[in-house]
Amino acid sequence: MELLHKCFVKFYSPMPAIVALGILSAYYFGLTGTYWAVTGEFTRWGGHIFQFLGVDTQSLGYFKIIGLSGTPLDRIDGVMIIGMFFGAFIATSFANNIKLRMPQSNIRIIQALLGGIIAGFGARIGMGCNLASFFTGIPQFSLHAWFFTIATIIGVYFGTKVVLLPIFRSNVTLQKVDSKKNLTKSSATLNIFFGILACVFIVGFILYLIFYTQIPEGKKISILAIATIFGVAFGFIISRAQICFTSAFRDLFITGRGYMARAVIVGMIVSTIGVFSYIMLGIPPKIMWAAPSAIIGGLLFGFGIVIAGGCECGWMYRAVEGQMHYVIVGIGNIIGSTLVALTWDFYAPTLATNFPKINLLESFGNYGGLLANYVLLLLFLAFVLFLENKYRKNQKFQNAYQG
Repeated sequence: MELLHKCFVKFYSPMPAIVALGILSAYYFGLTGTYWAVTGEFTRWGGHIFQFLGVDTQSLGYFKIIGLSGTPLDRIDGVMIIGMFFGAFIATSFANNIKLRMPQSNIRIIQALLGGIIAGFGARIGMGCNLASFFTGIPQFSLHAWFFTIATIIGVYFGTKVVLLPIFRSNVTLQKVDSKKNLTKSSATLNIFFGILACVFIVGFILYLIFYTQIPEGKKISILAIATIFGVAFGFIISRAQICFTSAFRDLFITGRGYMARAVIVGMIVSTIGVFSYIMLGIPPKIMWAAPSAIIGGLLFGFGIVIAGGCECGWMYRAVEGQMHYVIVGIGNIIGSTLVALTWDFYAPTLATNFPKINLLESFGNYGGLLANYVLLLLFLAFVLFLENKYRKNQKFQNAYQG
C-alpha cells in the first residue's frame, strides 16, 4: 500500500521528475524521429476547425510547413497529446484530485483567455513553446531555441510586473470550510473507477495502434503506438510532479525560489547527451529559423503564460483536474496558435523564413556544438543561482532594516 501511495497519491519531487522527462524526451526523439511538442498540434486542431467552416487552409503557408493532413488519430503529435491527457487524467483520478473548480472572478476569466491567446500566438510564431523551443528545442542544438528561451525569460519578467498590479488582484472572500467534507470515500471510489476506465481505454487504443496501423520500414512496432505510450508517461509525470514552466521562472522574480527552474535546466543537461547520441546515429535534429520571430515569439509567450497562469504543459493537467480556468487557457492557446497560421504569410519572409536555420553542431562541429550547448546551459544555471542569491540578500537586508 505504501508503494501505491508513493506512485499514485503522493506528489513527486520536481527534480527527479523533470530529469525523467528529459530522459524520456531523448528516447522519444530517437524512437519517433521528432521532438516532444504540443502547440503545433493545437494549431492543426484550429486548422481542422477552419476546414470545417470552409476556409481554404491548403493555401496557407504555415500549414505547408507543419502539415495538416490526416487527423489527430493518425499523427504522431496528435496521439501523443491524447496520451498526455489520458496520463494526466489517470494520475489525477488515482490521487482523487478531480473536482470542478470555476474561476472566482471575471478578471481571472479575462486573464485566462487573453493570456492563452498571447502565449499561443507567441509559441507558434517562435516555432515552439516551453517544449519545442525550450525544454526539447535546446537539446536539439537549434540556435533559435536559445533566442526564444532568453526572450521568454524577459517576457516572464514583464509579465510578473503586470500580474502584480492591483487590477489583477482578486477580491474573492475566503470562507472557512470543514476539511472533512472535502474528500469523501464515495468521491475517491468514483475517481478511481474513472481512472481504471481511462487505463482500459488507453491500453485498448494502444493495442489498436499496434495491430491495425502501419509499421514503418525498419521498425518493429507502430510509431503511433510508441508516441501514445510516451504521451501517457509525459502526462502522468507532469501531473504527479505538478510541473509548470510558468511557475518555474515566474517564482524567480516574485519569491526568489529557483528549485523548479534548476530542475528544468538539469533535465535539459541530461536530455542533451541523449539527443546528441541519436543525432550521431543519423537521426536529423529539428532546427528552426534563428530569426526575429523567435525573439518576438519568446517575448509574447513568456508574457502570455504569466498572464494566463500556466504554460502549455501546465494547463493540460490542471484542466483534467477540473480547473475551468485552465480549460479557458487551453482554448486561448488554440485560438492564438491558429491566428499565426492565418497571418503567417504576411510577415514570414521579414521575420522568419529569410533567416538561416542555425545548427550548433554544424556551426562548431559535433563536439564543439555539444560543448557550446553545455556552456550555455551552465551559464543559464548560473543566472538562476544568481537571481536566487540576489533575492536572499534583499530579504536579509529588508529583515535587518525592519528589525
